[in-house]
Amino acid sequence: MKKIILAFSAASLGVVGLVTPAQAAASTIAWAPCPQEPLKSAGAECGFVDAPLDYAKPDGEKIQLAVSRVKAKAAQSQGPILINPGGPGGSGLNFAIRGSRVPNKVGEQYDWIGFDPRGVGSSKPTLACDENISGFNRPPYVPTSREIEKANLDRAKAYAEACKKAPGAKLLDHIKTVDNVRDMDTIRQALGVKQISYYGYSYGTYLGQVYATLFGKNLKRMVIDGVVNHKDVWYQANLNQNIAFEKVLNRFFEWIAQYNDTYKLGATRQEVSDRFYADKKALEQKPADGKLGGSEFTDAFLPAGYRTSGWDGIARNWANWVYKGDASGLIAAYGGPGDDNGFAIYNGTQCTDVQWPQSWNKWRVDNWISHAKAPFNSWANAWYNAPCLYWPAKPGKPVDINPKGAPKVLILSEELDGATPYPGALEARRLFRDSSLISVPNGTVHGAGLGGNLCVDNQIAAYLADGTLPPRTAGNGHSDTTCTPRPLPVPAPEKPAVSASTRAEAIVG
Repeated sequence: MKKIILAFSAASLGVVGLVTPAQAAASTIAWAPCPQEPLKSAGAECGFVDAPLDYAKPDGEKIQLAVSRVKAKAAQSQGPILINPGGPGGSGLNFAIRGSRVPNKVGEQYDWIGFDPRGVGSSKPTLACDENISGFNRPPYVPTSREIEKANLDRAKAYAEACKKAPGAKLLDHIKTVDNVRDMDTIRQALGVKQISYYGYSYGTYLGQVYATLFGKNLKRMVIDGVVNHKDVWYQANLNQNIAFEKVLNRFFEWIAQYNDTYKLGATRQEVSDRFYADKKALEQKPADGKLGGSEFTDAFLPAGYRTSGWDGIARNWANWVYKGDASGLIAAYGGPGDDNGFAIYNGTQCTDVQWPQSWNKWRVDNWISHAKAPFNSWANAWYNAPCLYWPAKPGKPVDINPKGAPKVLILSEELDGATPYPGALEARRLFRDSSLISVPNGTVHGAGLGGNLCVDNQIAAYLADGTLPPRTAGNGHSDTTCTPRPLPVPAPEKPAVSASTRAEAIVG
């Protein structure tokens, strides 16, 4: 997902496209105070929007989309701005409070609208298939034998079959990206406005690109942050992720080595990496506490590829297991069995947006090639997506992104983003010709904006205030302006979290 400080006068905040509450059309949503935190404390309102299950049958069966709203506090409102956190399958209700992160109170000029996409969270119905899919003691990720390969394929097939039989299975043919985009426009109509603004993170950037193609004239402003490359949905996108995550993991290992006095996990990146893979192998042979095997261990490290704020916690959890035999932190980080709603919708959308390769041999060859370059995430990612081999719904064809009629867009990306590699932002900049890209060289965080980097956040505020963008530079293949990344975390000054032990030396050796 990336230091110029901008100041705003009353005039610059004031006039472009503003409407008074009395001028706004009435919403047809029955709003009521949200009962859950953090929406409750923010004074947010919640409600539902009816939408067709099948947009080919607009008068047929209806579903309900859960929506939330934090109303504008400014004397004049710039209307609603929808926000989506990504996924597919991410709940967006709580993101309605994110307007408070926009500097200079510019966020208060908008009604911030969060929503749970169809099938997700508080929307009705939801889709969940098998909570044990994320259970403990799963097969190793790397299929070094036909038995391991078969065990993982069997799990993927069983999950797809469980989704076919699950409550909410009627959604399976109707949770493509294009369905979600049409839902966004249905929400716009329910809000009683001609135009919405939009802020999308991660997969939400793909929603934004498709919305700009199908409903560009209904957009006022749009920020896309941590950008999906529309050309690669979704098989190639996941292969691209593997390489990008590997770069971030190596940065993480370098950081751990920098603080070897604290963690005692290696004095160089290579030493830390060697320890990681040795520990992973040991856990495959004997899971910690009977739960944490090599696959669970790998997953406990994946958040490091998304945000640097969790690096210290992951490193301490690892060190506590290595030196104290305490695996509780790693086990808690992994999570274990539970609600699989997000995973079900993730598959339901990605498996049907486009036809995935149906030959397992292609998957096998491509992922072994990927594994040779990026061993951390390649096979973990392959098995995460493997239900697409058996998914019980027909795939469609991706929308050809052509944002004619869309407004100028603000594009954000950290250049070492692991989840949505930087070329996706460059491709979006090429397509949205009058738009601007702010990049963060050497930044590894997934989602550059509204996270405390004032260089980025102040430019978001300028754009949302009156449409001001960084000046567009000539040519393609580069950003229009850059910001420095947020500082990497520093371990708290305290006694070393761990001390050397023969157990650790035995594992590494």
